[in-house]
Amino acid sequence: MVGEFPELQGIIGRYYALSDGEPALVAAAIEQHYRPRFAGDALPENKVALAVALADKLETLAGMFGIGQQPTGDKDPFALRRHALGVIRIMVEREVTATLRDLVNEAFSVFPPGKVGNAHTDLEMFVFERLRSYLRDAGYSANEIESVLCLHPTRLDQVPRQLAAVRTFASLPEAASLAAANKRVANILKQAESKGESFTNATVHEMKEPAERELFNAIQEVSRKATPLFKAGDYTGYLKAFAVLKSPVDAFFESVMVMVEDQAVRKNRLALLKDLRDEMNRVADISMLAS
Repeated sequence: MVGEFPELQGIIGRYYALSDGEPALVAAAIEQHYRPRFAGDALPENKVALAVALADKLETLAGMFGIGQQPTGDKDPFALRRHALGVIRIMVEREVTATLRDLVNEAFSVFPPGKVGNAHTDLEMFVFERLRSYLRDAGYSANEIESVLCLHPTRLDQVPRQLAAVRTFASLPEAASLAAANKRVANILKQAESKGESFTNATVHEMKEPAERELFNAIQEVSRKATPLFKAGDYTGYLKAFAVLKSPVDAFFESVMVMVEDQAVRKNRLALLKDLRDEMNRVADISMLAS
């Protein structure tokens, strides 16, 4: 039947399944597991269909990547880009809580070990590239997308919420200053690390200037309020909480020299900046928003 009428793929399977006495849920899954078949197509509607659709697409991707048959240029004879976009749409729009890495590992687990090289990583990168295109089509800017994806989020279902938080934060009057400060912090830490500098959490007893103590206390206070918001998935509230750091951050850079000769003081100030970066950038890398 499908050989003569390929457009009936899945549809006729559903009828056959019902005719054979299969449960309605199974029959529906037989039809829906091919979804989405094209851009804008409907997604699987029940959990069985959703699970089979993900398994089908991910196994195809893992198998083809495992034998080195990734798409190249405009050539994609096995429609792997469409498969990857289907995985993304299902995970994001159906809010699948499993991580992409876990699903990729499961997909590869059905193949002989030791035959795939870096295929796991290559497949994850391939999916993330398709995710960038999907998010651009959804109306997000390149900077907004990179601010989230550069953190390599494990759960794709959380990405739209992270992007919504980034967009709300970017509209705040403090956002431009804090984004610029984050970019400056990132550059300072990168240069220090390239010179072999090591630094851990900042401590108050090494702080010589009022501005660094004020920044330290402000970070601690905001973190206490913001961490529960992050754990609850309130990413917008989390980022908005850090808007109050504009004044202490500006004061720090106006009056404190980070790379001083005193090694203990320098390490502590670098650690303070690392604390600032780590706390502010759990949802997205705010420095990516700097113009």
